[in-house]
Amino acid sequence: MSAFELDPQLAADTVSVADWSLCRVLLMNDANYPWLILVPARPGLRDLHDLAPDDLATVTGEIVRASRALEGLFKPKKLNVAALGNMVPQLHIHVIARFEDDPAWPKPVWGVVPAQPCEPDDLEARVAALRGAFAAA
Repeated sequence: MSAFELDPQLAADTVSVADWSLCRVLLMNDANYPWLILVPARPGLRDLHDLAPDDLATVTGEIVRASRALEGLFKPKKLNVAALGNMVPQLHIHVIARFEDDPAWPKPVWGVVPAQPCEPDDLEARVAALRGAFAAA
């Protein structure tokens, strides 16, 4: 069995925030939206049903943990949770804080506006705030 490796596209588009019991928690480098990506650290996964039953329960809890952190920090109107995998086949779950004044509202975020990379200081501050929220949970 091969070891877990993060898909190169996910690595290029994100910053690592934390490693939880199952998932690597990544922050999408897009100033348009507070956007976490959870990647179960198991090799060869493509879809949620590929997870073992215990891992499926764990990932559900980790989605809730990520959602609560985004909700507490950013006070969004809505949280979007999705596992698409059309462009990046490795199983990953998007948890996106949405606002009525965001560039894509009320549509899905994909393909509406190009990603706008965060300024380095803003990215660092967002990562620190998320780590603080995770530690407090």
